[in-house]
Amino acid sequence: MGRNVGPSCRFCRREGAKLFLKGTRCISKCSFDKRGYSPGQHGQRRTKLSDYGLQLREKQKVKRIYGLFEQQFRLYFKRASRAKGVTGEVLLQLLERRIDNVVYRLCFGSSRNRTRQLVRHGYIEVNNKKVNIPSYTVSKGDIIKIKAKEDTLKRIKEDVELSKDKSVPKWLKVNYENLQGEVLDLPQREDVGFPIKEQLIVELYSK
Repeated sequence: MGRNVGPSCRFCRREGAKLFLKGTRCISKCSFDKRGYSPGQHGQRRTKLSDYGLQLREKQKVKRIYGLFEQQFRLYFKRASRAKGVTGEVLLQLLERRIDNVVYRLCFGSSRNRTRQLVRHGYIEVNNKKVNIPSYTVSKGDIIKIKAKEDTLKRIKEDVELSKDKSVPKWLKVNYENLQGEVLDLPQREDVGFPIKEQLIVELYSK
């Protein structure tokens, strides 16, 4: 899978909201606080978005929060549309259940980009089996553990110290001493924690 290598802060400015793509830096030294307008030569111009523009921006915002490309995101939407329940809520639930997001929610990394790297390098186990695919979907009752060498564990513990002031969502349970987490339940809509209007995404893909 490819990845975005450009400046992450431009994404926050383009979407008009902090997406916390760079972890603690987004709290201490965030360029969005200084330049809250869109990037580019005409970024400070005020333009009124059409209905399609609003739908597109909402989709782009969610893609960037979870670090997905268009084809991946479209596959998640197809899965959500075939599942029982409200499509928009099911979509967010599927995204929340990605293992890279779960490890981030457990505060084992300061950003989703960092936890995606942990997964890819094989430092994450689910039910005592190594998982190195960031899109792996967790289920209720799964046990997530960190299995890494001493130098990597040191960096993870540093991230934990920086991140554990954040509240862990109620559908997860964490043990920082053992660097272990458990999926107590499936995430609900209110557990997302971002102001997302998922209905706009459903309208966009339903055209």
